[in-house]
Amino acid sequence: MMIFMSKKIKYDLVLKNGSVVLPEGIKTIDIGVINESIRDIGNLSGSDTYDFIDCSGLHVLPGVIDSQVHFREPGLENKENLESGMLAAAAGGVTAVFEMPNTNPLTITPETIEDKLKRASRVAWTDYAFYLGGTGRTGPNLGGWENAPGICGIKIFMGASTGDLLAASDEEVASVLSNGKRVVAVHAEDQYIMEANMKTILKDNHDVSLHCKWRSPESCLSATKRVVMIAKKFNRRVHVLHITTSEEMDFLRKHKDTASVELLANHLTLHAPECYEKLGTLAQQNPPIREKHHQDALWKALNDGTVDILASDHAPHTLEEKAEIYPKSPSGTPGVQTLVPVMLNHVNEGRLTLERLVELWSYGPERIHGLVNKGRIKEGYNADFTIVDLNKENTITNAQQKSKTGWTPFDGVKVKGWPIMTIIRGNVVMREDEMLEPIGKPVLFKETIN
Repeated sequence: MMIFMSKKIKYDLVLKNGSVVLPEGIKTIDIGVINESIRDIGNLSGSDTYDFIDCSGLHVLPGVIDSQVHFREPGLENKENLESGMLAAAAGGVTAVFEMPNTNPLTITPETIEDKLKRASRVAWTDYAFYLGGTGRTGPNLGGWENAPGICGIKIFMGASTGDLLAASDEEVASVLSNGKRVVAVHAEDQYIMEANMKTILKDNHDVSLHCKWRSPESCLSATKRVVMIAKKFNRRVHVLHITTSEEMDFLRKHKDTASVELLANHLTLHAPECYEKLGTLAQQNPPIREKHHQDALWKALNDGTVDILASDHAPHTLEEKAEIYPKSPSGTPGVQTLVPVMLNHVNEGRLTLERLVELWSYGPERIHGLVNKGRIKEGYNADFTIVDLNKENTITNAQQKSKTGWTPFDGVKVKGWPIMTIIRGNVVMREDEMLEPIGKPVLFKETIN
């Protein structure tokens, strides 16, 4: 209930005087929190509270949800682990993360999901959920497995990336899409085209700028078309991840009845060939960062409503690993901690509105994944807030990064707009770059509620 009067309720926390991003627009208004949930939104002056935060001059956003991160645990903890990954997320204003299954062992059974839940619960700086990997072997079991606690959806890789999770053929993809009901997130690169390109384009070359030629636009468009057509056959929606090409956006714009669309901050911010000239293999990721005309098409799709979700695809590797000679160097960059400042800078530059940004990293995950009481500032919802100063200017540095890898492709980049506070279910986890206390819990989904 929206209220606009003094009310004698004992709140656990009141956020006062902030510019609050609500579904209906931005309003200067107060928010009252009780028992980790939003109790009231309105004029709460005179109300009794255990604690209050003056948000004058700040914007209060629904908690940012980063719906694609790789925290590498178990098996690859030299790069990252769940604790350090969630620490980096909270430091960057992120309140919940969805973590990917290409670990070692692969996250492809309820038992491996349960193991991750136990690991995450030890020191969880954010709320969390995990993708279950989809393969030709796991496909027939998905109907019985997909609603286990802690699962945010099913993930398939049509092209090889970090790890051994791969469903390259139409038969393997169909095995996943013909079973179960949950959202299926797809890494859409055509493995067969890329294997041919390795022989004809890459050959024995060690020039990292060829990364966007080897993993070509044609390979992405082919895989995206294939998965959408298979999804239509089984009347199943798919969520196509990290789109990088203008051709894919033209295709997906016509098939929104079947596919939702994700973009990454890196693909909106960096472009070839400049990024490879400046960063070398530090800019190497899958699918690749591409030329400016592709980036322009991504921005157009973001602003015309084709895109549903914005994420980081935080995929860390150590600097020693990234220093390997291309193509032995692994693909992936850190990004969960820089997602918010990088995108707020785009807001300040007029590339998108703050309201549209909130749609992409809060409302989108809520809608696509079926979150329970999470993703917006609304009575009864979790009291998750990302509080930002749109006017604060800062420089992103490697030294700020909480990730185990300790580096970012945006080292030295000046931005305007910075996360000031991360609040998760009414608990302040980060305040002005100081980390306070980890209180994360598993995210709940509508499919898992009886």
